[in-house]
Amino acid sequence: MLIHEGLRPTGDRVKETLFNWLMSALSQASCLDMYAGSGSLGIEALSRGAKHTVFIEQDKKVANQIVENLATLRETENAMVLNDNSLNCDVNVLTPNSTPFDIVFIDPPFGKGLVEKSLAKLLADKLLTPNAYIYLETGRHDKYELPIQFTLVKQLKTSQVNACLYQLAAF
Repeated sequence: MLIHEGLRPTGDRVKETLFNWLMSALSQASCLDMYAGSGSLGIEALSRGAKHTVFIEQDKKVANQIVENLATLRETENAMVLNDNSLNCDVNVLTPNSTPFDIVFIDPPFGKGLVEKSLAKLLADKLLTPNAYIYLETGRHDKYELPIQFTLVKQLKTSQVNACLYQLAAF
């Protein structure tokens, strides 16, 4: 797996907790890994029964490494890797079959104010199913405000990160 400067994969403890939270929702889920980085969250979702995962990674070398990792794991048919900016991706490319996402992983670079912008894109482009789950991983001291449509389901705080699972209210 590629080690890239600035890449901050989700820690094993946090990842295990997250996937325990999502256990009942993963089977046949359509997932989006908005700031894929190493791709570990989307790949883990696939390994636990997700139907399909879209990975968005802005860095070309890192995106290519995700493609290679998916090929090694024989998951290429169940995944799409986009080398793009998460906030500028065309909705028709993200959801070619107009299928919104059941689970979205948002683990952006810390301290950049990307949480609100990411959620606004998901809502504006209608990229979420009713009752979709949103996983947010932010720096311990990062602040953000969620739209009222989201309810906190679970939360884990470590010395470095806040890991929160939210659910979209059915509409």
